[in-house]
Amino acid sequence: MNNFRILVADDHEIVRLGLVSLIESHPGWEVCAEADNGRMAVDKVKELKPDIAILDIGMPILNGLEATRQILRDNPQVNVLIMTVTDADSTIRAALDAGARGFVLKSDVARDVVAAVQALQYGHTFFTARASEMILSGYLGNARVTNKDEVTLPTLTSREREVIQLMAEGKSTKEVACLLDVSTKTAETHRRNLMRKLNLHSVSELVLFALRNGVIQLAADAIRPSKQPVTDRVAA
Repeated sequence: MNNFRILVADDHEIVRLGLVSLIESHPGWEVCAEADNGRMAVDKVKELKPDIAILDIGMPILNGLEATRQILRDNPQVNVLIMTVTDADSTIRAALDAGARGFVLKSDVARDVVAAVQALQYGHTFFTARASEMILSGYLGNARVTNKDEVTLPTLTSREREVIQLMAEGKSTKEVACLLDVSTKTAETHRRNLMRKLNLHSVSELVLFALRNGVIQLAADAIRPSKQPVTDRVAA
């Protein structure tokens, strides 16, 4: 019988290794790949076709929400479990709108991740108590938008969401072009169109918009030691 294959994506190495250890201690489960940013996660899912992708919501280069959208667009059979530091209403709505089948708080991962993966493995969903309350009360259907700062985000294309995250992370136009494999002129056009579309007039306004709408998150450990690059895991 084939193992149940899981991808783990988190830019915090210690969290990622802890998850890998928990998952691989469970009979019949294996971690087929690891990733430390959302773009790597999308590429690994496309290449390896895991059964479940566990994604941190606040990853660099491509956040967990946009990674979820891209994964499910190309691989709708993959179940996505989102990890986040908060179960604020806007975060829950965003995760569900992106197509996640599960939602766990990072503070509760050690306690909940096995139950969450089991639920998704057998075709169920797994959400925090707060998320379940919102779903059962019909909140998601009746109050999609509660903050004027969130209104414009859904109007952005997938590429525009990628560009705004990279810009908010401090990437130059040339770096954005390189990461997205487009010309510098195209990247600059995206930048101008975004600023106009969102009525933003400075990089600081763009960063604030990205923070308010969950495109990027402030890390508690903003100054981190250098980490070893993630390498491919080869199944035995």
